[in-house]
Amino acid sequence: MRRTKADALLTREALLDAAEQVFGERGVSRTSLQDIARAAGLSRGAVYWHFEDKSALFNAMMARTTQPMLDTLEAVQPEPTVTPLLGLRESTLQALHQLQHDARTRRVFDIAIHKVEYVDDLLGARCRHLKDHRDCQQRIQALFERAQALGQVPPQTPAAVLTAGYQALVGGLIQNWLLDETLFDLETVAPQVIDAYLRGVAGH
Repeated sequence: MRRTKADALLTREALLDAAEQVFGERGVSRTSLQDIARAAGLSRGAVYWHFEDKSALFNAMMARTTQPMLDTLEAVQPEPTVTPLLGLRESTLQALHQLQHDARTRRVFDIAIHKVEYVDDLLGARCRHLKDHRDCQQRIQALFERAQALGQVPPQTPAAVLTAGYQALVGGLIQNWLLDETLFDLETVAPQVIDAYLRGVAGH
């Protein structure tokens, strides 16, 4: 039984690896489950054993990379004497470091941003994307609210607005860098941009 479970896990990982490869090469809408099975050296039945449809496979591929990053943000528990925004800054820069230096993370983000259309058989993937976005939004907003409660950020601007601005800022950095990695060095530019925004938020 242990061997069977181990084999099943290896098969699932092989399918996720193949999905990354083929989605990245052909785009998600132009890729069939048969294409992924062929790239993995498996049957189409093996795909359906693990995943209900292409949307479920896409979601699993995304979750394998993005969930640990969301967990890092969830784990931000700043001490009362430290601004919560410092924890937000560090978790963001950690994620951007992973994006720049980890090929899988870079490939998955590029697929999600530039190579997927959330229509037809990928409507379920759109729901997952929205859920991840809202989860991230709630976690960031909670940190801005805590910073305001501690008097470290002026209360005039609602935390929800500050959160929307921060997400747009970081998302824009990621999208532009993935579009052309020669435009700027992500690890050099991102801290400066994020610090400028957080200084403005704090009124410094």
